[in-house]
Amino acid sequence: MSLRRSFIRFLSSEGCNKFSENSILPVEDQVKAWKVANRKMHWNIGENEFSRTGNVPVLTEEDSTEGFTAVALFYGFGDDGRGNSDPVLSGKTAWEYARKQRKRRIWQSPYVSFDRHDAFRLRPGAPPRPKGFYFAKLRTAEYSRAFTVRQARESFNGTTGLGPEGFQFLCINHSHFPDLMSKRKTPFMALADYDIAPYGFNDFFDVPQLFSSNGVLGLGIGNVDQHYPGFSIPSLRL
Repeated sequence: MSLRRSFIRFLSSEGCNKFSENSILPVEDQVKAWKVANRKMHWNIGENEFSRTGNVPVLTEEDSTEGFTAVALFYGFGDDGRGNSDPVLSGKTAWEYARKQRKRRIWQSPYVSFDRHDAFRLRPGAPPRPKGFYFAKLRTAEYSRAFTVRQARESFNGTTGLGPEGFQFLCINHSHFPDLMSKRKTPFMALADYDIAPYGFNDFFDVPQLFSSNGVLGLGIGNVDQHYPGFSIPSLRL
């Protein structure tokens, strides 16, 4: 059975409807995962950067009320020319790590092109991502699965969608999550802070979708105005 047919069959089945905050690793384990990836990929993130990640944000009562359940560590690679990191490079870098680690257990849509500025970008209005390490509070609320990406974006208030954080979360510091997805223990993810133009020419109407089926991590696309069963639209607070 092809991956596409298997994926569609998987989506139409029951399950894949819960997210457990207990699956989020402690920050010290996330740091260890970053160090392993840094060594294997020769990213040259210095030990001084690891020692300056700063204090871990504390989830407040307000955060919990709004559905934020965890804190994760991310990294901004490159430069966007305005003093911020390059959000597309930050996502691509994590995906390349996954390709190396998973070898044949990975799939990418031919309509996803990280290297074309007219086909892949951070969405207009999304906050810039800082250079180096940064923390973010995560919300993977179940109600977001009833939204389209456009509706989710309109609901952001002091929050934003996942961009490079989605790739880094699944590919680097929580690489066990694809297995949870395959076992239907956590939803798939739509990355609402990216835009994709599947045919290029700055005609943006899709977003990246990350999923896992039968142990294969997949990178697909989905329309911003279409609802996809089985996908959540996680958000974060920088």
